Amino acid sequence: MTQFDMPLDQLRAFRYDETEPADFDVFWAKTLGEVRHHELDVVQCPVDTRLRTVTVDDVAFNGFGGDRVRAWLVRPAGLAGPLPAVVEFIGYGGGRGLPHEKLLWASAGFAHLVVDTRGQGGLWSVADTPDPYGTGSSAPGFLTRGISSPEDYYYRRVFSDGVRAVEAVRTLPVVDASRVIVTGSSQGGAIALAVSGLVPDIAGVAARSPFLCAIRRAVAVTDSDPYAELRRFLGIHRHEITHAFGVLGYFDGVFMARRARRPGWFSAGLMDDVCPPSSVFAAANEFAGPVHVEVWPYNGHEGGGVDDDRLLLDWGANLVAGPDE
Repeated sequence: MTQFDMPLDQLRAFRYDETEPADFDVFWAKTLGEVRHHELDVVQCPVDTRLRTVTVDDVAFNGFGGDRVRAWLVRPAGLAGPLPAVVEFIGYGGGRGLPHEKLLWASAGFAHLVVDTRGQGGLWSVADTPDPYGTGSSAPGFLTRGISSPEDYYYRRVFSDGVRAVEAVRTLPVVDASRVIVTGSSQGGAIALAVSGLVPDIAGVAARSPFLCAIRRAVAVTDSDPYAELRRFLGIHRHEITHAFGVLGYFDGVFMARRARRPGWFSAGLMDDVCPPSSVFAAANEFAGPVHVEVWPYNGHEGGGVDDDRLLLDWGANLVAGPDE
């Protein structure tokens, strides 16, 4: 893959020219109001993993519609807290996996909540959270599920689960509720970015190669999945193009970024043909809080990989450092 998108100087100045839905804030206030009619009902159960430097709990809470959402809580063994926390959301098709796959943040002294994505877990890591809702016509995958209306759209449920995950982790005695960061890569970055726009008092958000940003542009400049799911759908449902993009506007990370006022950290690979760099910069350039974009000129969707991990650990530790840290 080559650098197929804009030059870097144009990316830094790029503004997405789509108009957000006029009732964007009303829609999300109503959605979260409905979600909060259900008690969180957080249940935390110890898990014997044979890991000795971390403690692992299986956590469940009520997400959208009162549906149970599962997560792992991985934290340093022997530390009573209150600890800063990282809530991590998972990339497209994956689930929370197994606890030993996620040790980095706990090793750095954080409580780490690794959240399932409802209905996923069939592509590259296991999940334990179903999505008990049918949809109308859609392309294989998740991007077009329920696209007939904002109320039925799949990511309404997913983003709501993300908000509830932050609310759930804040109830845990080991967590300092004022020091919660949200993060994720690709789809996980999209969820984290949405949560940062919907939960104004988180400590910060790190979105690595985030999906669902500048959606109309992204689907026009890349042939790669998952955006290709939408292209295939609209290639069949030719008379639904305007309506579909109208629905997607409620879930676009650019419009979420406008409402995110805490510090943000983005990562972009300039050869990323999955989430094109212009879509990432479109969100970063609208981000309402202090923002940093880490650029990797010769990387694709993986971005900086382990180098992103290293830089993000430094950023997160500095962001939530307590008086004795």
